[in-house]
Amino acid sequence: MKQRKGNLFVVSAPSGAGKTTLCKRICDTISGVRHSVSYTTRKIRSGEINGVHYMFVDEDEFRTMIADGEFVEWAEVYGNFYGTSRSHIEGMINEGIDVVMDIDVQGAKQIRRHFPDSVLIFIMPPSMMELEKRLVDRRGDSADVIDTRLKNAVEEIREYKIYDYVIINNVFEEAVEELKAVIMGERLKITRINHEWIEEKFLKEAQ
Repeated sequence: MKQRKGNLFVVSAPSGAGKTTLCKRICDTISGVRHSVSYTTRKIRSGEINGVHYMFVDEDEFRTMIADGEFVEWAEVYGNFYGTSRSHIEGMINEGIDVVMDIDVQGAKQIRRHFPDSVLIFIMPPSMMELEKRLVDRRGDSADVIDTRLKNAVEEIREYKIYDYVIINNVFEEAVEELKAVIMGERLKITRINHEWIEEKFLKEAQ
């Protein structure tokens, strides 16, 4: 019998705020935490591995998966499709694994509807000026794309109140520690514990 079910942590942020790097660090350093691997139709980037960073599929296959009801959430972002497999998430949670997802605001809303106990975390840049600098420093987007990302960032930040936690990613290591604190605190909540496990392990033996 599991001590508890896993938690689902949904992490959102404007593009360039650092959510993917934060999530990777958390999965690498906290036992029992895994990153949810989403499906996408975008082209694989240098250094990415299919099945590790994303499940890369073409648009026809993605649309077939939509029609088959395989996604708990999906969206079109900057001309590419992204989606999350329901069975993949539920399988890990039932095994007591904490799942970390980094998705956009609209995806987070969909996840909350399907998983009401999910924990929503918004990663905030320290300023719009710093966010623009980070996007430029990535050297992966044109000026027009960067401008679009900055405009979208404002709209995404307007939604921060729907989240349970807000972390400002100014100093990366401090943001990592704050995200760790959220995960460890949620693990210890009384609502997360398997009460049958406590009854079986402690109270029945004491009778």
